[in-house]
Amino acid sequence: MDASVTPIPDKPGTSLAQTTDFFYPLVDDPYMQGRIACANVLSDLYAMGVVSCHNMLMLLAVSKDMTDAERDVVIPLIMRGFQDTAQEAGCLVTGGQTVINPWVTVGGVASTVCSDGDIIMPEGAVAGDVLLLTKALGTQVAVNAHQWMEEEGDRWNKIKDMTNVEEVKAAYRETTLSMARLNLTGAKLMHKYQARAATDVTGFGILGHAKNLAENQIKPVSFTIHTLPVITNMVKIARGVGNMFQLMQGYSAETSGGLLMAISKEGAEGFIKEIKELEDCDAWIIGSVEEGTRTAKIVDNPTIIEV
Repeated sequence: MDASVTPIPDKPGTSLAQTTDFFYPLVDDPYMQGRIACANVLSDLYAMGVVSCHNMLMLLAVSKDMTDAERDVVIPLIMRGFQDTAQEAGCLVTGGQTVINPWVTVGGVASTVCSDGDIIMPEGAVAGDVLLLTKALGTQVAVNAHQWMEEEGDRWNKIKDMTNVEEVKAAYRETTLSMARLNLTGAKLMHKYQARAATDVTGFGILGHAKNLAENQIKPVSFTIHTLPVITNMVKIARGVGNMFQLMQGYSAETSGGLLMAISKEGAEGFIKEIKELEDCDAWIIGSVEEGTRTAKIVDNPTIIEV
């Protein structure tokens, strides 16, 4: 499961849902990095259908190599971004821990007390459901391409003939905004349209997380992915550096990625329409649920939707 769910003794039907995560900075803007870190932590609760977070703690490591001037500018911006996103989610940041480290890391802990009905356990997929995804893939490719562009080294030389600065910057902007966007609306719509199982797509890639979700199902089902929505131009860049990212194989890591859920076809259609109305953001039917042996696969030559 994406979050820990602990029944509270002496309070039947009530549980404590908690999750934690942290990682190294991915983007140049400290404020946006704080927003991304907070959204990434909360996403694990949202993947369980938990839409209210009561408390967050922030985990922050300050690099020992930062000058005092760098620290006094960068760290408050990271903290402000984290706090602003927590407030957007209706949550308070009440504390945390700060340490000195060789590298900056940022993350947190999210906790909430909820009733059983607030949680969608990731285990109820049935044959005939479809797989729905709420954010495009390719964030790792976009972030790395942007770094290579700035460094102007060997890896940039490998891809600069198939892309350009404008394309890389556009993908980087799209990626930054996507990673900073909360999955809160998606979690609310999971309840409305009765999603039966979900996870969020992060470090294991779309196929890795699909396999983990399939293994957790009560009924013997398998997932087949036939469509991959990918940030524009990231497929050609990924192909241009060989098999480094494994984007088309489904194993390219994502950060603060979308919700992947099993849901009825009718529910998916309603979900897609409403999230577009509420956030002006797309979601896609990317696969199907069939009777099987609790595994997942991507079809040969999947349909690519550039976003």
